[in-house]
Amino acid sequence: MSWRGVVEEFRGFLPLDAAWEPVSLREGNTPLIPVPGLLGGERELYLKFEGMNPTGSFKDRGMAVAVTAARGQGARITVCASTGNTAAAAAAYSARAGLRSVVVIPEGKIARGKLAQSLLYGAAVLALEGNFDAALALVRRLVERRPDVALVNSVNPYRLEGQKTAAFEVVDALGGVPDYLAIPVGNAGNITAYWKGFREYRDAGRTPGVPCMLGFQAEGAAPLVRGVPVEHPETVATAIRIGNPASWQGAVAAARDSGGGIFSVTDAQILAAYRLLASRVGIFAEPASAAALAGVLQLERTGRLAPRARVVAVLTGHGLKDPDTAIDQAGAPRHVSAEVDALEEAVDHWSA
Repeated sequence: MSWRGVVEEFRGFLPLDAAWEPVSLREGNTPLIPVPGLLGGERELYLKFEGMNPTGSFKDRGMAVAVTAARGQGARITVCASTGNTAAAAAAYSARAGLRSVVVIPEGKIARGKLAQSLLYGAAVLALEGNFDAALALVRRLVERRPDVALVNSVNPYRLEGQKTAAFEVVDALGGVPDYLAIPVGNAGNITAYWKGFREYRDAGRTPGVPCMLGFQAEGAAPLVRGVPVEHPETVATAIRIGNPASWQGAVAAARDSGGGIFSVTDAQILAAYRLLASRVGIFAEPASAAALAGVLQLERTGRLAPRARVVAVLTGHGLKDPDTAIDQAGAPRHVSAEVDALEEAVDHWSA
């Protein structure tokens, strides 16, 4: 039987009314890719590549469940604040469900690939003079006034219910829990959701334990590390450029209760891991995704990873979400004349 999407595959773990028809683009079932040799000693590294979801990010899991519930409860419109990935997923799943979609983005702070998706899926895209936190505060006020509008940010509990399904898949693929689960942290819903998923699988007898949860923020947008909101967050990793996470307490609890932690990595470390993923592993992930790998490499260097650890790092989105950063990092194509001698010279130069 073909994969049916997270609502149908994991319905027994989701708080959905049986009468609600699933809204699905066959999200989930993303690959868990082994990467031998990247970590030292006898450590095993696996990459959960969520960029293989239909709109190119992990947000599709939560949006499938949130939009299923929104339509089932009679909403006509969905709304969200977004740095890009939530907007794309909300627009796509709302289109699938026959609902109108409104997305509010920080003006000039969204990667072009994500903006293009939101527009083409048919959403009303509204650019706000302010950051993500201001956008989220605004849409929450709107929803208080409009019962026909469903808020589909991760403050919506159905979002986290959908996103927790990735934890189920990690356990099913590995045949158990990893020692560490490393994940980028922006609005902090995803680390909260993974922790929920691991605990539910343990409580259901699917696995005897839970992993140590490691969250990684960009240094310029690291409120959980600093312990206070960041008024003007800045980082090249636009998906985690958030100064006051909505799921703050959930993320802190996940790190604390699992024996893990929330750490920061610099933009330089993020970009180095971003290039490494592409040039050595063959995976094109967006910069925010690379924060997880950057963090794992940092903890290994400082001796904070067990020598025989099994580590899963979550790559949250596809690299095509942010083509400008890719080109900035890789450089422009080299021009060559239409002659075989010139081509051979270029080949020799490249392979030297």
